[in-house]
Amino acid sequence: MNQSNINIKNKRASFDYEFIETYTAGIVLTGTEIKSIRLGKASLVDTFCMFEKNELWVRNMYIAEYFYGSYNNHAARSDRKLLLNKKELKKIQRLVKETGYTIVPTRIFLNERGLAKVNIAVARGKKQYDKRQSLREKDDKRAMDRAMKH
Repeated sequence: MNQSNINIKNKRASFDYEFIETYTAGIVLTGTEIKSIRLGKASLVDTFCMFEKNELWVRNMYIAEYFYGSYNNHAARSDRKLLLNKKELKKIQRLVKETGYTIVPTRIFLNERGLAKVNIAVARGKKQYDKRQSLREKDDKRAMDRAMKH
């Protein structure tokens, strides 16, 4: 199986949040967790990131238990540590301390070396009218694409 085709996205994040800055972080996983991700059995629905003792953790990320796993299989929804350098961590922590900013995982993928990576975004929640504007832009783009095809 080609590893580059693993690309699990958090589609809801771009609808609910306006991204300020994005980062790519490594993620600490066990053996059965990486095997499940390689099979595409993961989800970013309702996930979020938070700092704990100057370390960044992703919470509520779903990685299905490995089908062929044994008694030492992993818990499907456990906290997982994200790996970034200290400079990036300090910058993100400073941004999050400002009101209204949060850290949202946007995508899980495997890099060319087969390592699992998570794209995270420092984001600001959209207001209801911003969401309506996003939907209107999406509809307009779809209508223009249809018009081009005919």
